[in-house]
Amino acid sequence: MIVANTLRLPLRTGRVCRSILGLSLVFMVGLSGASVAWAGPAEDRVQQSAKPSSKKAGQTKTDKAKQPQASAKARTQQAVSKRQSTKPRQSLVRRDPTNRMSAGTRLGLRSALSDLALNSSAVLVVDQISGEVLVEKNPNSVLPIASITKLMTALVVAEAELPMGEAITITDDDADLEKFSKSRLRVGTTLSRGQVMHLALMSSENRAAHALGRTYPGGMQAFVEAMNVKALQLGMKDSRFVEPTGLNAGNVSSPRDLVRLVEEAHQIPEIRQYSTAKDLIVRVGGRNQHFMNSNALARGDRWELGLSKTGFIKEAGRCLVMQAEVEDRPVIMVMLDAQGKTQRIHDAERIRRWLIQQAETPRSPSGQPAGRSPQALRAAGSSIS
Repeated sequence: MIVANTLRLPLRTGRVCRSILGLSLVFMVGLSGASVAWAGPAEDRVQQSAKPSSKKAGQTKTDKAKQPQASAKARTQQAVSKRQSTKPRQSLVRRDPTNRMSAGTRLGLRSALSDLALNSSAVLVVDQISGEVLVEKNPNSVLPIASITKLMTALVVAEAELPMGEAITITDDDADLEKFSKSRLRVGTTLSRGQVMHLALMSSENRAAHALGRTYPGGMQAFVEAMNVKALQLGMKDSRFVEPTGLNAGNVSSPRDLVRLVEEAHQIPEIRQYSTAKDLIVRVGGRNQHFMNSNALARGDRWELGLSKTGFIKEAGRCLVMQAEVEDRPVIMVMLDAQGKTQRIHDAERIRRWLIQQAETPRSPSGQPAGRSPQALRAAGSSIS
């Protein structure tokens, strides 16, 4: 029996092994099937997700092909809407057809070399006693002189010996001037001839200057003729006057001529007083009006001025003429066509500093400053601001 049992044991063991082997095979087959089943749907999902994209792309191309007009119309509407919502673009450069170059700039005079680095296109500085030319730059250039004209206007009125206390009323003729110039002298304002001349010289009032010419014996035509006759008497061969204010660019002269005009006008006490006064208060329109000198140097205390006159129109640039004492030396300065509101003042300061340096420099036996080369003079002038 023991033998029989011993014989049965291998048989049972074989059955068990076969059963285990079969179960293992079944289990492995099941896992393989699960893997196949899992992989299959993943590929299907990828294909399904790819198919709709292809379909959508196809539909987009079809829609674009079918609706080109609708898309163009939408883009047009979008562009119109954008233009309407955007503010108009402003140009960085403001163009002004009426803004013309000054005569000196157009002729290239500003670039001319001089002992001093001067902005003005034409300059002449003369010793009033000896007549020695101290500084010059294009001294014979004929240029518009703007309100420097008013010096000739005042000179003609003064030499006519018209009563300075006579009342003059500002009229529409005095207000209807060229270039739409502004003025605080209202039409109907009545002042004495002396006050009118004062404002014309000190504040460069155009209505005042026009009123002086209008009230001249014989009227405006006779006054302009008298201006040109006086110019010829003074030897101002390059000068011509067409009206008394300087607003017309036809009023022209040269620095050399203007030195003669300043010299002559400086002999008249009223012109000296009025042109260098700091301010004046007059009654205009029922209330007091405060007028200031148009030359900043005359309003300060650094300069000893015996005569002063400014001028500006676009064709003439910034102009300035003065009679001044520098280191006890009377000089006449003429500066025409400076560009920039302050450049004529800077030029005057440069000239003044240079004259002071010259006065402090020892002179050689020939009378010339010792050891001062043209290069040194230019360096001294350019260092002044």
